Amino acid sequence: MITPDDLVALVRNYNPGCDEALIRRAWEYGAAMHDGQRRHSGEPYFTHPVAVASILTEMRLDDATIVTALLHDTIEDTRSTHDEIATKFSPEIAELVDGVTKLTNLQLSSSEAKQAENFRKLLIAMSRDLRVILVKLADRLHNMRTIRSMRPDKQAQKARETMEIYAPLAGRMGMQWMREELEDLAFRVIHPEARNSILRRFITLQREAGDVINRITGDIRLELDRAQIDATVYGRAKKPYSIWRKMQEKDLTFSRLSDIYGFRIIVDDVAQCYQVLGLIHQRWRAVPGRFKDYISQPKTNGYRSIHTTVSGRDGKRVEVQIRTREMHEVAEAGVAAHWAYKDGARVENPFAVDPAKWVASLTERLDSAGEDHDEFLEHVKLEMYADQVFCFTPKGDVIQLPRGATPLDFAYAIHTRIGHATVSAKVDGLRVPLWTRLRNGQMVDIITAEGQRPQSSWIELVHTGRAKAAIRRSLREEDRERFVRLGRELMRLAFENVGRRLTDKAIDTAARTLGLKSAQDLLARIGSAETSARSVVETLFPELATVTGEEIDSSRAVVGLEPGQSFRRAACCQPVPGERIVGITYRGKGVLAHAIDCAVLATLEDQPERWIDLRWQEGRHPPVHTVSLELTISNNSGVLGRVCSLIGSHHANISDLRFVDRKPDFFRIFVEVDVRDAEHLHTILTALSAETDVAEVRRFRDPTRQP
Repeated sequence: MITPDDLVALVRNYNPGCDEALIRRAWEYGAAMHDGQRRHSGEPYFTHPVAVASILTEMRLDDATIVTALLHDTIEDTRSTHDEIATKFSPEIAELVDGVTKLTNLQLSSSEAKQAENFRKLLIAMSRDLRVILVKLADRLHNMRTIRSMRPDKQAQKARETMEIYAPLAGRMGMQWMREELEDLAFRVIHPEARNSILRRFITLQREAGDVINRITGDIRLELDRAQIDATVYGRAKKPYSIWRKMQEKDLTFSRLSDIYGFRIIVDDVAQCYQVLGLIHQRWRAVPGRFKDYISQPKTNGYRSIHTTVSGRDGKRVEVQIRTREMHEVAEAGVAAHWAYKDGARVENPFAVDPAKWVASLTERLDSAGEDHDEFLEHVKLEMYADQVFCFTPKGDVIQLPRGATPLDFAYAIHTRIGHATVSAKVDGLRVPLWTRLRNGQMVDIITAEGQRPQSSWIELVHTGRAKAAIRRSLREEDRERFVRLGRELMRLAFENVGRRLTDKAIDTAARTLGLKSAQDLLARIGSAETSARSVVETLFPELATVTGEEIDSSRAVVGLEPGQSFRRAACCQPVPGERIVGITYRGKGVLAHAIDCAVLATLEDQPERWIDLRWQEGRHPPVHTVSLELTISNNSGVLGRVCSLIGSHHANISDLRFVDRKPDFFRIFVEVDVRDAEHLHTILTALSAETDVAEVRRFRDPTRQP
């Protein structure tokens, strides 16, 4: 347990003008009141109030809140009284302690009628002084951190209550870090096997992929340094519960999850936020539909930030959050930022929400619920889950949808059959278009008709993945067999036109390249004219366009060298035009151009004086850039000749070929191929992948190769 001096030091770090005597008096009084009491773990009970006070210092809260934490269990568990605390400390502290005591006695996991009434009391306590709920949340956080000492049935009850009530409430208040920790601690109790499985997968992933977070953080810092932007960058893996919830919602396995890493960039002002956003989108490919600007449209709890998801290293998706330092303080503390102290004074953070206004916005729609417990409870929950919409069926059942959902999403959420048969909808008794965005608490009546089938225009009207998938599946399956037969015939003719023979492997390769699940899906799309057979053939065997103009001299292929400097491509990563590069100076060897993701660069981070900003010349490069390909081919007559001819047909020269593994059925070979640029290389790799006798092909890079 930390000492009184330690606690005072924690407070003094952000509030040098704190009332040290008041805090010490509260410590001594609380310790005396709880003397002889023990927790389930056997520790002295007073260790708990001290830990709660320590948690609140992380939010930089005022003296009254810290003292309330030290005394929050005295009225309930000791001989202390409200009047005694008011006399010894202050009426304000006595009211705060009394408010926490009342919240502690609320059974939020009780029957629905009682739960609704207790929720009402919780909101009343919050409206009087929001610091009461801050102490209660810190109290619940420490209890969840030490929950293992409780009986298993009590653990399960507290964990469910935390997951359903306290974690969402912390998130609604903008305290996302607390929400994530509460969810993860509850997840550990409710689904321990699932959590352990995710952690094991993480360990395996880190062992296979290395320290992805440090590498991507380094990439971001490099871009910021080039733009001369002073920023703080840090990354982390997402919490196990967040990953598990996404797996459940999207019905994905862990191996198919891509955005399991998140990165934050903290800058000085709003203009830099958008400047950094531009740098990130220039450096990495943005993922469509995954951009949110909470700076121009802040959340009701004061949260401001830019969120974007990009495809980072090796195609991994990562989420990037960009905000100013003041925005970051509110993002960490949420509504609690209103009370935050710094250097002995209340912080005037322009983004901190006034607690009174925030509670008013939370409760204004709840007053109309009257005495209907079920309706009140739903109102409370839909307000706490601010990113979701709760609507009602005519029978009173609640349908949960993401914000932005339409009546069609509502229909498909009830049942796919109802969604398919929808012809119109009524919202609160009025007929509305199917593209209407639903709001919390509305009653939706779906009108159906026999014989109605989904229309292709519906794809643009729905918001949920479930509805989109059901509509697409229905549209494709209606005449699927006919489309598959027609698609295969169109593919056969298209292949014959370019002198190729259609094979099942070629169709499978094309489907994978286009991001489809199966060859049947591809053939159905071709037969239904959603995709042209010609475009599929061009994907597998694109004709290299004849580019006019003079070829770039290979000795002057890069921009950024000093007069008289020469360069060579690094043998370890073999960068080609079209790929991002950086130059490294070597004594006696000039400048070597490395690919920006070359593993060798990590060993040179502490030698910035050797780094040179290079880029490839724009224009037509000659096919002189050697890359190494590793192929596994079947051991049949003529296969090697066909592979070499295929590479030659794409105007690429084979400068070396060697066998590295000979088996009765397969050969593994290394082929050195001279290409123009990254697009030329991609074309060759795609064409080789489509060959029936090529089991595997990949670009080979060797970080141990000498420069």
